[in-house]
Amino acid sequence: MKRKFSSGQTDSAALPQASVPTLAVLVVAAYIGAQMLADIASLKIGMVGRLAVDMGTFIYPITFTLRDVVHKVLGKRNAQTLIIAAGVFNLLMVLYLMFVAAVPSDPNSFGGPEFSAVFAPLWRIVVASIVAEVISELVDTEVYHWFVTKITRKKQWLRVLVSNSVSVPIDNLIFVTLAFAPVAFLGSQFVNSWAEAWEIFVVNLLVKYGVTLISLPLIYLAPDRNGKTA
Repeated sequence: MKRKFSSGQTDSAALPQASVPTLAVLVVAAYIGAQMLADIASLKIGMVGRLAVDMGTFIYPITFTLRDVVHKVLGKRNAQTLIIAAGVFNLLMVLYLMFVAAVPSDPNSFGGPEFSAVFAPLWRIVVASIVAEVISELVDTEVYHWFVTKITRKKQWLRVLVSNSVSVPIDNLIFVTLAFAPVAFLGSQFVNSWAEAWEIFVVNLLVKYGVTLISLPLIYLAPDRNGKTA
């Protein structure tokens, strides 16, 4: 029985607490963490074999499957909220790192010039990443929702594969175009030609599909929430 007080309020300890699955908390944390790590890693264009590749590519595709898990556990609206929130967090991250890079370094410390050299131009990559992430993962949400409501709730691996097959190329195209296009209004600090940008696009796409296939089993971590995904 709830204990009443003279103020007319009830004892909060006696009120039922909202239940949030532990898995949901972990997946949301992993989603945002993976996005932020991918955005920072994208500052480096590495050479894998003889091919140029954005180094955020190896972790970022996991977020599409993690988004699908969030959709499955918490529903479409919460998945959409998470996508927007992650975009805001990433924007705050780049603004703060730009501020840190602009602050004069202690001459007796280490890493000052190096930090500024790496993170001062971070906005170019992260803004491209944020735009690509938000648009492509909102598309992923709609395709996933369409698949489970209009096609079938069976073959869960297929719902992930179909939604990722639509959203990953969209993400790749937006990101490479905004981040690496050698045009006057944006500048091109990271690539030297459209050929190199195209190489990054192709390699990134192949890697993202490979990571998507590896991450497919993650969708089986949790059952559908009460048989619903909306």
